[in-house]
Amino acid sequence: MPLTAAEIAEQIDGKVLGDASIPLTGFAPADKARAGDLTFAENQTYFNRAEQSAAAAIMVDGEFTSTKKTLIRVPNARIAFAKVLPLFFPEPVFTPGAHPTAVIAASAEIDPTAHIGPHCVIGDQARIGSHSVLHGGNHVGAQCVLGGDTQLFPNVVLYPRTQVGQRVRIHAGAVIGSDGFGYVLDQGAHRKVPQIGYVIIHDDVEIGANVTIDRGALGATSIGRGSKIDNLVQIAHNVAIGEHCLVVAQAGIAGSTKLGNFVTLAGQVGLAGHLKIGNKVTIAAQSGVMHDIPDGDKWFGYPAQPDRQMKRQILAVQQLPELLRRVAELEKKFAAPTPPTGPKKA
Repeated sequence: MPLTAAEIAEQIDGKVLGDASIPLTGFAPADKARAGDLTFAENQTYFNRAEQSAAAAIMVDGEFTSTKKTLIRVPNARIAFAKVLPLFFPEPVFTPGAHPTAVIAASAEIDPTAHIGPHCVIGDQARIGSHSVLHGGNHVGAQCVLGGDTQLFPNVVLYPRTQVGQRVRIHAGAVIGSDGFGYVLDQGAHRKVPQIGYVIIHDDVEIGANVTIDRGALGATSIGRGSKIDNLVQIAHNVAIGEHCLVVAQAGIAGSTKLGNFVTLAGQVGLAGHLKIGNKVTIAAQSGVMHDIPDGDKWFGYPAQPDRQMKRQILAVQQLPELLRRVAELEKKFAAPTPPTGPKKA
């Protein structure tokens, strides 16, 4: 069902400039927009393209005006973009109940509004909250708890006693609660240290595809409220990630490291074990961190250092070829004369 520009503006805290009654049937970037679509522009270049497109209306956050298109002016185009997409592309609706192929323990508690897809296994005393969705092929171990409105995409595995909050999304292939990597050398062999802890995932967390989160050796590995973890991330035993953190693809966090709130780890960052990373810390891609980092710092490099310090070192390294050339010239200029090598006199 199409929405008018006025109806959309009301949903995204916007103001319509132009025809507020124009129907909008979809959302697309300017170069792919068709008649009836809404598009958006963050700067003059994108706005010029949007004006020349087939789109019926443009969402903007600047002081743009147009005689060709209806505009919806919003405080922040990126935030409005995130709000408007679900209006045109709503989440699928899942029928409550369990698929006939699901294997559910008699002691498990499944809310009647939950959807249990094909070939799911739910263990003893597990609890599945209201309107939660298991898409299919999921294994939920004994005594696991899933809060309401949580989704497990295909082939997610939750080891026993994993606790998942409300409105959590865990994408395909993720493994939560597997053994921590704990061994001790005993008479020339690596003896396994039993990992008897668990994992806590708080509300509003999203976990990407093929993420692995190890359970604690004794206590909990925990992911704080609102944190977002990208694909292919490894989080080791007893790690504690604070609230509203971003952990980007292929990052790895070693055991017992603690992250504060609003921390950003860019792609392929590696953190050594038993570190303390402060609040609002940013670590650039491919950095290797071996030391604690205080609140608010930005670090990068290998080994990672404060950004200003690392930038000075990079600039110095770039000057090395010229410096070596100048040193060679000075050595040549001030070198002692070479003694003659003719035959000795009698």
